[in-house]
Amino acid sequence: MFYYLSQLLLDWSSGTPWADRLSPLRVFRYITFRSAAAAVTALVLSLWLGPWVINWLKQLKFGQDYSDKAETAGGMAARLLSKKGTPTMGGILIIVALNLTTLLWAQWNTLVQLTLLSVVVLTGLGFYDDYAKITQQTGGGAKSHVKLWVQFALAIFIGVYLWRVNNTHKLISEIIVPFYKYPVVTNSFVGLVLAALTIVGSSNAVNLTDGLDGLAIGCTLIVAFVFLVLTYLAGNSKTAEYLQIPYVGGAGELTVFCAAMIGAGLGFLWYNCHPAQMFMGDTGSLALGGALGIIAVLLHQPLLLVIAGGVFVMEAFSVILQTSWFRFTRRRYGVGRRIFLMAPIHHHFEKKGWYESQVVMRFYILGILFAVVALSTLKLR
Repeated sequence: MFYYLSQLLLDWSSGTPWADRLSPLRVFRYITFRSAAAAVTALVLSLWLGPWVINWLKQLKFGQDYSDKAETAGGMAARLLSKKGTPTMGGILIIVALNLTTLLWAQWNTLVQLTLLSVVVLTGLGFYDDYAKITQQTGGGAKSHVKLWVQFALAIFIGVYLWRVNNTHKLISEIIVPFYKYPVVTNSFVGLVLAALTIVGSSNAVNLTDGLDGLAIGCTLIVAFVFLVLTYLAGNSKTAEYLQIPYVGGAGELTVFCAAMIGAGLGFLWYNCHPAQMFMGDTGSLALGGALGIIAVLLHQPLLLVIAGGVFVMEAFSVILQTSWFRFTRRRYGVGRRIFLMAPIHHHFEKKGWYESQVVMRFYILGILFAVVALSTLKLR
């Protein structure tokens, strides 16, 4: 909105005595300025609204008082018991700050609109899931197939739109592989399937990571920084040509979105770091994961998200491997066996005696290493 207001004032003052006085408004044309302003705005908003949101959630009794599956995990019982009653659905704080800030500082092009659409839809899905858990007090929440149906419906809608309606940059038909400068596949159907799997997989992977204080949001911030760099480079024709990465017109406005995500996430982390004053819940994790997935799709880089979000991949695959192996051995031997002491994998390390803060900080370190590798693909190709 600020961009449009500034340009309106500049156009109005053109040829008038006010032109020189209003000329500083040209700074709103720079993505770097608006991205920095978005990060600060989102940070201030989330820090300011945080206490209000925590009190509001407590008044509504939106706390996690039901027995989580992990509470039966031996030495973890006392730690998890101490977290009972902590407000969940804190992702509302992130989403409100993120959406308001993006609307204030970004140009509302198609890429931004699609990303905000995915955030709103997945926030609603996550809110429904969290609300079901609270009202049922069982921890089950919404049925898995219901969540998957909604996620795939959204992902397919976005993929089809990019393929059939907005195919200017061939966002779906050309598939780029990290460390290689040319498209490896130019097939729209394959691209559509990959786009859907990226959005759904990213949304659920971040959701699975949300199990320790500050873990999911911290790792999300690291990946968001990677995409802040990539969106800026991909949206600039000169840097995209120099680095030989796909140029995507309008992708620079996603830099503003990523900056807003970083600011809102940092503000939330202020209240979510150990000991957490509120939890993100599915309300935030599903939406943030979906947003990262769609940005990767819009940049022609869905496979790069596998590297940048390496921690999320570890978490998701630990659950898949654990579940698959348990079912296989139960059919084969009559008794299910496990690969990890507990899945997702962050609970495995807790069971091995790591403190919660140790797990979180070490996963942050891994996340930074994955981010460095992902950014290195810009030159190593």
